[in-house]
Amino acid sequence: MIDKEQYQRTFGVLHASGDFLKEDITMQPAKRFSARRIGILCAAVILILGMATVCYAADVGGIRRTVQLWIHGDQTTAVMDIQNGQYTMTYEDAEGHTQQRGGGGVAINPDGSERPLTEQELLEHLNSPEVAYKEDGSVWIYYMDQAMEITDLFNAENICFVQLKNGDETLYVTVKYQGAYATSLNAFPQPENFN
Repeated sequence: MIDKEQYQRTFGVLHASGDFLKEDITMQPAKRFSARRIGILCAAVILILGMATVCYAADVGGIRRTVQLWIHGDQTTAVMDIQNGQYTMTYEDAEGHTQQRGGGGVAINPDGSERPLTEQELLEHLNSPEVAYKEDGSVWIYYMDQAMEITDLFNAENICFVQLKNGDETLYVTVKYQGAYATSLNAFPQPENFN
């Protein structure tokens, strides 16, 4: 019993204070919401909604731009909706009628994979030459502020070679009658190299 006696001697001198014994200890429930927590919660909700709006504009909703383009030799203001490499463009023609057209495509990466065209690539395409076949049988080519009839420039194989200038830049265009056309900054594209 030596251990029991030693235990009693050691702890027998300890006494709880009277105030401690008389104090009624009650547990306070934890505060569920404080002003600080509500403020942080509101800020987080606003941040999430803001990020969702940006994601919608960038990916899902597309991009809407007002751009200046050359259409049939006239500088025209158009509204473009761009989404996933595709565009829809709305503009007023010279007679004041609302016109709409669209297009788009993909580019081939060096590894052979496809990706949607970027906004810049779509705008470059829209500012490239355009060949138009009129109801009267004439053929026209439009580039920037230029409009040129090329009906009489087709050779016996129904191929036309045209040089277009934009400032110091010369653009070489090869047109297949009622078919495709190709452009280059260096030399005339050969008709057998494109469809």
